[in-house]
Amino acid sequence: MSKEQRINFSSKLAVVAAAAGSAVGLGNIWRFPYELGQYGGAAFLIIYVLFVVLLGMPIMLSEFIIGRMGQRDAVGSFRKLAPKGKWWIIGVMGVLTSFLIMGFYSVVAGWTMEYVFQAVTNQFVNKDTATLTQVFVNFSTDTWRPIIWLTIFMVISAGIIMLGVKDGIEKSTKFLMPLLVVIIVALGIRAITLPGGAAGLKFLFQPDFSKITSGVVLSAMGQAFFSLSLGMGCMITYGSYISKKNHLSHTVVEVTMLDTLVSILAAVAIFPAVFSLGINPGFGPELVFITLPNVFAQMPGGYIWSILFFILLCVAALTSVISLMEVIVAYLVEEFKMKRKTANGLV
Repeated sequence: MSKEQRINFSSKLAVVAAAAGSAVGLGNIWRFPYELGQYGGAAFLIIYVLFVVLLGMPIMLSEFIIGRMGQRDAVGSFRKLAPKGKWWIIGVMGVLTSFLIMGFYSVVAGWTMEYVFQAVTNQFVNKDTATLTQVFVNFSTDTWRPIIWLTIFMVISAGIIMLGVKDGIEKSTKFLMPLLVVIIVALGIRAITLPGGAAGLKFLFQPDFSKITSGVVLSAMGQAFFSLSLGMGCMITYGSYISKKNHLSHTVVEVTMLDTLVSILAAVAIFPAVFSLGINPGFGPELVFITLPNVFAQMPGGYIWSILFFILLCVAALTSVISLMEVIVAYLVEEFKMKRKTANGLV
């Protein structure tokens, strides 16, 4: 695809929505809260924010610049900017990383659809933690149910990608990102109004620096990279669709602030509710799929809030999977001259 033929996002809002959609995902709403719970709350949050500012923002800016100057996919942009060098290997690593991450990410994304179904059919009522744990184990180890939900999720993602940059990625993220923010703000307001919810806010915002270890620092750095979708070709690919009129440094600040805000809002929506009901905040990946259904079952109006939360989780997963898939599709279209429909089906 030549530079003149390159399709660009139509507006600054579209750029921020698409890039934030890539960054905001399960890493913010599923992974960030349980890492925060396991590593001491506010102390982890402070280190995470430092890594986002000191490492995440400069790297995101560099990836946007490479994509916009190269005007190609993650591999082609490196080849164009350094035709005699081996930098294109980094692009290949980004495409491969996107493919591998999508492999597990789409499975967990399928879980979110199962839990939307469970929430809508009111299956969390009158179940204790042990029962909810067994429900999760039975589902996640079942032969067919995870595959069915995975397939449905990937068909939806592929349908959006097949529509292209403007009609697919741009239109979907401009709708889904505001929806995500509205839902997470509503959940946060509900959580902090619960009796005893202030203890959750204290855990989240009052740091205990004795909790800081080398493991906490490493996890915070990893979370910053994962949450901002860095090193996986997403921002290079999206950068190639950004018009020359957009100020990249401003876009990076806006995307980073939105991504970090969603992470913090997710924690605000979760920890006051967890503390209100006297539940251990240190649960790992099970926090969302076992602990929170238990919280919703005991919360006034929990039926509605559980549906909203798992829709939120599903939307966040969708915007991220779209970006991961686009990295690979763009690579196949531009490096192997495939038609978009063929590349999409192959991915």
